[in-house]
Amino acid sequence: MALCCPLNITLTNSLLTLLQQAITPSQIFQIHAKLVTSNLVNDSFTASRLLASIAINTSDLNYAELVFSQIRHVNTFICNLMLRIHVRNSNPHRAFSIYDGNMRKIGVIGDNYTYPSVLKACGMMVGLWEGREVHGEVLKRGFDFDLFVGNGLMSLYFACGETGDAQKIFDEMPVRDVVSWSIMIDGYGKKCGDIPHARELFDSMPSRDLICWNSMMDLYVRIGEIMSARQLFEEMPTKDIKSWSIMVDGYAHHGNPIESLKLFHEMLQKGIRPDKVSMASVISACSQLGAIDQGRWLHAYINKKKIEIDIVVQTSLMDMYVKCGNLDEAKSIFNSMTEKNVVSYSVIIVGFGMNGLGKEALEIFEKMEVEGIVADELIFLAVLTACSHGGFLKEGLQIFNRMRRDYRIDPKLEHYGCLIDLFGRAGRLNDAQKVIETMPMKPNSALWGSLLLACKIHQNLTMAENVLKRLVEIKGDDCGVYVLVSNIYGDLGMWEGVARMRKVMREKKMKKESGRSVIEVNGSIEEFVSGEKPRVRHEEIFSVILSLLKVKKQGEGS
Repeated sequence: MALCCPLNITLTNSLLTLLQQAITPSQIFQIHAKLVTSNLVNDSFTASRLLASIAINTSDLNYAELVFSQIRHVNTFICNLMLRIHVRNSNPHRAFSIYDGNMRKIGVIGDNYTYPSVLKACGMMVGLWEGREVHGEVLKRGFDFDLFVGNGLMSLYFACGETGDAQKIFDEMPVRDVVSWSIMIDGYGKKCGDIPHARELFDSMPSRDLICWNSMMDLYVRIGEIMSARQLFEEMPTKDIKSWSIMVDGYAHHGNPIESLKLFHEMLQKGIRPDKVSMASVISACSQLGAIDQGRWLHAYINKKKIEIDIVVQTSLMDMYVKCGNLDEAKSIFNSMTEKNVVSYSVIIVGFGMNGLGKEALEIFEKMEVEGIVADELIFLAVLTACSHGGFLKEGLQIFNRMRRDYRIDPKLEHYGCLIDLFGRAGRLNDAQKVIETMPMKPNSALWGSLLLACKIHQNLTMAENVLKRLVEIKGDDCGVYVLVSNIYGDLGMWEGVARMRKVMREKKMKKESGRSVIEVNGSIEEFVSGEKPRVRHEEIFSVILSLLKVKKQGEGS
């Protein structure tokens, strides 16, 4: 054989050394070409090293398949490499076909590295039947007590909804590691929604690593139990960026943006470098608060620290500028984005709509269609909202009809809400009411409330009284509804009606919800609640209010 020649052995060793050092696809291609011209690529060991280099340094599945197809005598190691390559690149069906076709049919025996990859592929494609087949092979080969195989079996059964089988594997494992416990915690928490059982497992762990702490904390955040998550956060012996990101994101997405900002700045003070997740979350908090100074500072911080950003962070920045009223900056970010998706387009369309630029919003939607980005429910909601704010009734109706006809998307309540708002703003109240009465799903109080607001704008008392009756029937008659109807009576000079509405409110013991406002002063966020004493500088605030009242009285007297 050619490989017995000392020259070939030397060349093979040199090329294998170069393969270990190769870090770019072009370098691998060059070495591969040399292996082919030297007739060394047919050696199984050399081919396996080439595949290993491809697996580490490229994500080119076609190239890996080409090399694999040219290997005359595949072995377990080579098949394992291909399994890992396809699983890593989310191609589970091909991974399973390598196991079922290339390995089992030609007699290549699997080992304890084979089955975890195959089981992961079965879980990814929710292949319970295939997974049970692999489980049988595991039992036959004697790998049922292998730690990594056991972990793979548990993940498979949780992915396929077979909680009992996963629990049985866990109970029978002679040895468990932190990953085993994490799979059980995630399985019960994320797959089954059984957070108490997940917490029971967490508390039973003999030792915990950061992954387990973060996983349990994330489960609490997912269901909105932020206080429980915060308690775990404070108890953690050590924290990483993911720990901080989970809490910053949790506060931002569960109605406490101020705490999200505070925690983010505390993270910076402790020297923790933020990642893309924490940046997107804290920018979202600024959006909710309208804190444009904080948002600008974060934008500058990203650029100064050269933090890696992606389409999610860019879209978050754009959303923040839109909600804070800086449409020019939002447009600048949108135009600079090298990659855009339907969410990016949705945000900028909403921005144009909120600022009364319905025509520009429609132009952006047309541009998105030209670029081949498929519209979804979210983008149609954004376009319809923009049409509503801009008073584009004709265009809005066309968009609504295209949504059903061209995109085969069934409108949701929110889309019908935009349609009702379109008719309401245009004064076509009968059409708006017809939409509510003929829509395929049961209308909620928000849709009737939208029609009631249109009645207020166009002073249609008869319809307003009818809408009130409907709201009472579905128990959607809150304080705001009676205030709105009372205002309609007041606008028409019908004071008996005003008195009647106030009487109903007293009998129902209704109270207006306290007004709240959030302002940003020199980068600091302050919240004010109607009827409560301000928490900061209240004496100065009351002094200014008294001064303004005096100025008002002086103006009225002159």
